[in-house]
Amino acid sequence: MKLYSAKVPIIARDIIRQLTSAGQIEVTDVEEAELDIQSVLKEYIRRDRELTEAAKDVIEKRGLSHGQFGKVKRMLADQRKHGLGEEGIIWMCGQISETFMQSKFIEEIFATDVELRKSMTEILRRHMMVDEELDEEVRAKIRNLQEGTSSWDVEYAKVMEQIKRRRGLASD
Repeated sequence: MKLYSAKVPIIARDIIRQLTSAGQIEVTDVEEAELDIQSVLKEYIRRDRELTEAAKDVIEKRGLSHGQFGKVKRMLADQRKHGLGEEGIIWMCGQISETFMQSKFIEEIFATDVELRKSMTEILRRHMMVDEELDEEVRAKIRNLQEGTSSWDVEYAKVMEQIKRRRGLASD
């Protein structure tokens, strides 16, 4: 699962709409409340990019294979208390809930913390599942190549970029 910058405003809008229509929160300024959520999501993306760069540095410095990237990133994420995947969703929901408590644009919170997190988790999951869909689409387009070969890697990256651009997800 991955959070794309292009999806941030859409996710924020969905969260505010869902929570207000369900009567879980009351908002005084919808646009500003959406910006509050966007700031949390953008911070998550920033932290994740920083973590990715740190993992690349560790791999380079230690002379590890690129196959170790996931393991190194997970180790660094644990050290920095940054959630990845499902844990990332939990982190974002917690931060958004905290933002609601402090925001002058959230008039009232009627739902419990658990109810808010459940609603937000469903929305975040739905939007972040794009990664799996993209992978399936790319693999379908390059099924004639053998996975693990350099030509497969090159073609996978090329097709992935084309599909992301077409869906408005590029530049991440």
